[in-house]
Amino acid sequence: MMLLAGSSATDALAQNEHDAFHYTDIQFHDIQMLRYKVEGFEQLTLKEKTFIYYLQEAALLGRDILFDQNGRYNLRLRHMFETIYTSDKVEKKGKEFEAFQTYLRRLWFSSGIHHHYGCEKFVPGFSEAWLRQQLALIGYAEPAEAQAAAHVEAGKPSWEELMPVIFDPSVMQMRVNQKDGDDLVLTSASNYYAPGITQQEAEEFYAQRKPAGDPRPVMMGMNSRLVRDEFGQLEERVWRVGGLYGPAIERIVAYLEKARPYACSAEQQIILDRLIEYYRTGDLRTFDNYCIHWLRDTQSRVDFVNGFTESYGDPMGLKASWESIVNFRDDEATARTVKLSDNADWFEQNSPVDNRFKKEKCRGVSAKVINAAILGGDLYPSTAIGINLPNSDWVRRDFGSKSVTIGNLTHAYAQASRGSGMDREFVIDQPTRDLMAKYGDLCDDLHTDLHECLGHGSGRLLPGVDGDSLRSYGSTIEEARADLFGLYYLADPKMLELGLVPDMEAYKSQYYSYMMNGLLTQLVRIQPGASIEEAHMRNRALIARWAMARAAEVAKAKGTKPAVELVKKGKKTYVQVNDYAELRTYFGELLAEIQRIKSEGDYAAARAIVENYSVQIDPTLHKEILQRYERLHLSPYKGFINPVYTAVRDAQGNITDVTLDYTEDYDAQMLRYSKDYSTLPVVNE
Repeated sequence: MMLLAGSSATDALAQNEHDAFHYTDIQFHDIQMLRYKVEGFEQLTLKEKTFIYYLQEAALLGRDILFDQNGRYNLRLRHMFETIYTSDKVEKKGKEFEAFQTYLRRLWFSSGIHHHYGCEKFVPGFSEAWLRQQLALIGYAEPAEAQAAAHVEAGKPSWEELMPVIFDPSVMQMRVNQKDGDDLVLTSASNYYAPGITQQEAEEFYAQRKPAGDPRPVMMGMNSRLVRDEFGQLEERVWRVGGLYGPAIERIVAYLEKARPYACSAEQQIILDRLIEYYRTGDLRTFDNYCIHWLRDTQSRVDFVNGFTESYGDPMGLKASWESIVNFRDDEATARTVKLSDNADWFEQNSPVDNRFKKEKCRGVSAKVINAAILGGDLYPSTAIGINLPNSDWVRRDFGSKSVTIGNLTHAYAQASRGSGMDREFVIDQPTRDLMAKYGDLCDDLHTDLHECLGHGSGRLLPGVDGDSLRSYGSTIEEARADLFGLYYLADPKMLELGLVPDMEAYKSQYYSYMMNGLLTQLVRIQPGASIEEAHMRNRALIARWAMARAAEVAKAKGTKPAVELVKKGKKTYVQVNDYAELRTYFGELLAEIQRIKSEGDYAAARAIVENYSVQIDPTLHKEILQRYERLHLSPYKGFINPVYTAVRDAQGNITDVTLDYTEDYDAQMLRYSKDYSTLPVVNE
């Protein structure tokens, strides 16, 4: 489970006040690329640096897996587009080439041809005639496996199959379709299910295989593609050494083995052993065992995630995309999160949730602030700012969870956002802007901490409730649960008692920014006429819209002003909070209901609350927000360029140091990754 950044940033060059490190880089389409500094890397020991070096190699080797998971044509398209882009025969100027360059940069960024957040297919700004002309000019021929697998008429090049994939808007419209009433599997372009498999078939396949009454169920289907065998029967192709994605996983394992001697402890070596065993066997019981060992390791300064982790990319919420992050602990900042994890039981028992749904004892809850050293797979280039793992409900119940806030990434976001003009355009008045300027960064970090450490770590399922019972609505409900937990407790006197806030005014900055984002500013990320699809965006809309509706209902009954409302000042719409304390009570009410839905596995209630509050957009309001945002000349989405690691070796080949370079540009990094870290054939059947 992860928390994604929801703020917007400026295109102005931002600098760290202590040095000349540049946090910003380039912009294209709706994206701004940032750089992040691996603060403190130079102070690590040689053993720790070497451990990170080998782990970051393993992190980069899963890139092809994610491209293929996001769509079965993505690796072929990337190969074709990069061949055109790097050819000396292609004229690198003109509007069509510029549009082609933007398309390729977006393809790199999203690991495929669908928007990384909204999931809709890209609309090319170049013509099919222009693309065909370039392919003819360079004499392009696809790799042999693509030619063998393509479905085209005899005598035609295999790449003909890709033309409708690029240009026909009716083909593979959405990577993840969440529209109620649609067959979510048939209408999603993600490559977790073979073509032609229906949602009903997939649901029945996994329902039939879940053992009844298992108190410790594996996350079934997490590491496989569902396909048909030669007789038309459904079966899983497991992602493992010797199985699907085997060539990539073999190389990942090789670098995990190289990293093992440099692990921080014997326990961390066991973690690597279990992960390698899981990669070799694909056994989900082994994966659970690996997760438990990983949870128990709270002392190692260097840590990592590597594997099939989050299920946001699967319309069924079962199958996990590949991701990796290598990191090390920020000891000074971690003191903040330790105060929360040490008091996890207090927060659990004092929440507004029904006692039936609370944990009797919070086990193994740990939290820390980290510095990201490298990002890979589904955490690159767009990444989370906080992570809470593992995702298994029973592992979390019996062994706890590990939470991180990624400090150097949140710092990079904050540096890039200075002077963007968002506050003047969308915040209602100067006192509220002053409030947010004074407390905003602090409360953003605290909300992330609360969301990851305590929100995801709180609550329990009732006995016998299937963790997958909420199906396509599960991710939205889970993110809403964690966000509400954080919002509710930001305003609690306990935060002041723990020394985490300077006064009881601080929380108001987060309440205002959250409501503004959920009701207004996150709409800049959505195309006109579209609905809200992504789970984190649905979650924010659900909370903000439900709270505003509840405030209006109470105000009408009392004959008073609502605690929160939308108001007009001239022709502009703003959020106005009239009573922050009352708003907190609504967050508490909704938290209690969302936890009930989760704990009881109430699919009907999950569907109703998400569809009623999270999906549809007022077109008039949407148009206004887009017009106001356009005048700021900002990019609503951010991503990161990784630093380049180089191992310095002596004459015997031993690593004597590891150095960092931050100067590689975006295009160069993407082309280098395609050259040095391509691990899969362009067709993976």
